[in-house]
Amino acid sequence: MSNVGIGVVGLGRLGKRHAHNLVYATPGASVIAACSIVEDDLAYARHALGIETTYTDYAELLANPAVDAVFLVTPTSVHAEQIIQALEAGKHVFCEKPLAINVADCQRVIDVAKKFPNQISTIGFVRRFDPSYVAARKQIDKGMIGQPIMVRSQTVDMDNSAEFQIPFTATSGGFAHDIVVHDIDLARWYLGAEMSTAYTTGGCYRHKGFEQHNDIDNASALCAFDNGTSAYFFVSRIAQHGHDTRTEIVGTEGTLKIGQTPIANLVEICDKHGVRRECVQDFFERFEDAFRLEAIDFVAAIREGRAPRCGLEDAIAATRGAIAITDSWRSKKLVEL
Repeated sequence: MSNVGIGVVGLGRLGKRHAHNLVYATPGASVIAACSIVEDDLAYARHALGIETTYTDYAELLANPAVDAVFLVTPTSVHAEQIIQALEAGKHVFCEKPLAINVADCQRVIDVAKKFPNQISTIGFVRRFDPSYVAARKQIDKGMIGQPIMVRSQTVDMDNSAEFQIPFTATSGGFAHDIVVHDIDLARWYLGAEMSTAYTTGGCYRHKGFEQHNDIDNASALCAFDNGTSAYFFVSRIAQHGHDTRTEIVGTEGTLKIGQTPIANLVEICDKHGVRRECVQDFFERFEDAFRLEAIDFVAAIREGRAPRCGLEDAIAATRGAIAITDSWRSKKLVEL
């Protein structure tokens, strides 16, 4: 098959990274067009990435016959509608997580996607492409730790990005849809089960601005799964040392630990402060390889006519879990799915 014509939609902080990967690091992809409502972002696409065709109107991009697939890196509130529009325009779709912040919108997308079985629809659960997380899944499949019975997973962002995030929580669905959804997806993937209950605690301990959107800057959730296993999730937006994503899978015959120390490199610094290591500073630095491999897999799936690694049913399950975790925090009660 010839190269897949890609239209990138949304060129914010993460959208620019995705676009760069698609232009420079994704075999079989040709970035045909970019779409944004921000003129400076379109100028970046033209001058930094060499994308000559740009749009401010998403419908005009979808009408371009050279665009085979869209890469949506847009606000959560428009994900469902934009996916549906792309499918109905005959395009394959990659969309950043989450699929939506309510089950009804997720189901609406799934129902439309079923009408277009030859078009790929996938959601960006990037950790499924991280080499270390993939290696852990292979060890589980080989029986290395016996039966997985518990997952401990955390996503901890740097404090210096918290204030930047506050305005986005008005439409993002908050901490669970924004962040914990990754950990939920990993737990499902490793435990081979669906979440059945959630109990959440947390609050705004440092950045009170999240309260205006009924959101928080730290949370912990203890969740049961329908095969008798469990998961513990921790999320924080106030880390001082670096971006700290780590996961532990406990099995009946052993334990797998991923990213327990979020080091940026193999250098040890020895000075008057002692001996220390530098940490990665943000999620893109930590998952740089995974973002690249995610784009490669999407394009390869289109060219090979196969299913993507992460499907829409995975996405709706993660949304159900995020809703339960959020509802538990707000109600201060155990929530059953």
